[in-house]
Amino acid sequence: MSAKTVKNPPVAPAFTASAELRSDLQRALVDITALSLVGKQIHWNLVGPNFRDLHLNLDEVVDIAREGSDELAERMRAINAYPDARPATVAEETSVPVAPEGSVITSDAVDYIVAAINAVTTTLRDIHDAVDEADPSSSSILEDYTQRLEQQSWFLSAQNYSI
Repeated sequence: MSAKTVKNPPVAPAFTASAELRSDLQRALVDITALSLVGKQIHWNLVGPNFRDLHLNLDEVVDIAREGSDELAERMRAINAYPDARPATVAEETSVPVAPEGSVITSDAVDYIVAAINAVTTTLRDIHDAVDEADPSSSSILEDYTQRLEQQSWFLSAQNYSI
């Protein structure tokens, strides 16, 4: 006699994202994913004064962005939404400015990465209230990454101040 495995029907999730919530979280996912990509692009092509410190700081930005993209995508799945961070989607939908090609002098790299971070945090702030109303658990993720990225923007932008 062979045993048969009985499969239980899937249990519906306790909460399902609305189309608007899914769209807002998708915007955040696309931008934070783009930041991880352009952060590495700048990291690899950096030249000039203060190279090593900036090179290492860019890795911190990339680590935050990668962690954020994973946390956002997993949150989307937890609330029955499907994240889309395929390269074509990210390239088409991001608000992050296009990264410079080739070598980038450190002062220009700082200006660029600060603009890229600020594009992401602007998106996170733009969607925050609607996300908070629809799903406070998801908004806490936005708050965390807004704070972390704004701190990096401050750290990086301080390098280009002159007295």
